[in-house]
Formats: sequence, C-alpha cells, structure tokens
Amino acid sequence: MVVGDVPHFHRRSSKYITEFFEDCDLEFVHRGETRAAWAAERVEEILAMPHASSTAMPDAFVRLVRRLLDRAESVDNDDAQRNLALAALNTTLAREGWEAFYDDHGNAQIKHIATNTVAQMANPHRPFTPSELERRDQLLAFLGRCSEDELIDEVLLPLFRQLGFHRITAAGHKDKALEYGKDVWMKYTLPTLHVLYFGIQAKKGKLDAAGVSTSNVAEIHNQVSMMLGHEIFDPELSRRVLVDHTFIVAGGEITKQARNWIGNKLDASKRSQVMFMDRDDILNLFVVNNLPLPKGALPAPQPTWDTDDDVPF
Repeated sequence: MVVGDVPHFHRRSSKYITEFFEDCDLEFVHRGETRAAWAAERVEEILAMPHASSTAMPDAFVRLVRRLLDRAESVDNDDAQRNLALAALNTTLAREGWEAFYDDHGNAQIKHIATNTVAQMANPHRPFTPSELERRDQLLAFLGRCSEDELIDEVLLPLFRQLGFHRITAAGHKDKALEYGKDVWMKYTLPTLHVLYFGIQAKKGKLDAAGVSTSNVAEIHNQVSMMLGHEIFDPELSRRVLVDHTFIVAGGEITKQARNWIGNKLDASKRSQVMFMDRDDILNLFVVNNLPLPKGALPAPQPTWDTDDDVPF
C-alpha cells in the first residue's frame, strides 16, 4: 500500500517513496531496492518502535496510516475511493486486532478493536482546528459551572480512561469520610508490565497560595500528604498497595505561587510524586483525544416548529 502496488493507493516510484516517509517524519531513503520488499521492511521497523502499551501503536505508525488515508490522496476529491482504500487497509489491520476509521473532522484514526482504544498522537500543544476550538470553548464554559462531582465523573474519568489508565475508581464527594486525598485512584501498566498506582485530588476552582477557603492550597497539600501515606485496596490483586504518584487537578488555574508553595512543603522524595493539571491541561487533552463532550457542555437543541400548525395572524 505504501508503494501503491494494490488498488486504491497511489503508485510511488523511488523518489516519492522517500517523500512519503519524510511526510511521516521518518528518515528512510529508498535507493533503488525492490520497492515492495523494502517498504515492508521499513514498516516492520516502525512497528518495532517503542509504544506506550499493548493497546497502543507507535506514533510513527499512526502517522503512516494517516498519510496513507489522507483525503488529499484521492483523485478528483473522490471520497468513495478513499473509503475503498480504508476498507482495503482494514482487511490487513483486522488480522492484528486493529481498525482504521475517519473521525468527525475527516482525519484518519486507528483503534484497538478489543478495547476500543484510539491510538493517537495526542499533542496538546498543536494548533487546533476551528471545530476543535469550538469544542474547547464549550468545555471551558462547562468547567466554569460544573460541580466537583461532575468534573470528576464527566470530564476526568473519561479523559484518564482514554489516556490508558485503568481500574479507575472514584471515592466521590458523597461520602465525606473518604475525602482524605483519594478522590480517584487508578492504575497504569507500563510496557514492561509493571504497574503504577495514581491518585487524583480534584478541585473545581482556582488553586492559589492565599486566602482561606475550600480551594486553599494548604488543604490540598494536607490531602495529598495523606494520599501518599495511605494504602488502597486493589481487588485484582486482593491486597493493599501504596499510591506511587498523585495528580493535583483543578478546574481553574493553578497559580505559580501554589505550585511553589506545595513544592516547598513537600520533601524531595514526595515532590517527585506530585503532578499538576489545571484547566488548560484538561481542555487541551480533552480536545486532542477527541472525546465526546459532557451532556452539560453541549449547546441546547434548537426548537423545532410544527409545520402542520396554522400560522397565527
């Protein structure tokens, strides 16, 4: 498919094969070798590159799939031809448990069929499309009016699931006896199959180092310290384990003063266990991972008029 020796894909000579891989940010140069065999070897090298987990593809392979299915490759803007190319590619990918598809923005994506996990190069710092900016603004408005439970249940839990965390368990704000820093705990499996445990302490609004309120950073510090010192029960292992790292997540801004205040209060060992996520991080990650917006963030449906009614005069 890379060299175009099958239907529905552009046939590429040596020069254009090299350009294809350059478009995928790969430094492969074709120097006259047998085209199909050489390209197959390069694809094998790409698949052997590091990747986050067994349900994720190397970023280079995701770029290759997107380049293969780029709608600009179609002849005379023929979407039917691209759909045939998609079907041909999926015949090969399905044997390995993967499926390519076009998302709502017309970009090619690839997902793991068994887990329905989309393999994406989620770069939250890339420029956004107009439709992505619109979704970002809708989510921003939702974060400004949602409760902490809604922030956790409708935003953070779907986001971290998409990012590859599993066994995500929310302690919740309904039982205040549980609120000692473990709003959420979850697991992340490394490519080596080692498991790390994460906790999340989430607050709805802005976190700063001044004032006395429920969003005061001193309260967060106390809860984080308790989180790192308390055990959690992992039902999959039937034993208690300690949290390795914690996210401090805010639906608003986390000021530089707040970050420095917590850093100064924590000792060197605990300091490396704490990570921050503020409103901008949530918005950008949510958008680049193409997650559906919470129901409360969607615009109200427009009223429909019954055309059978008589027009009043």
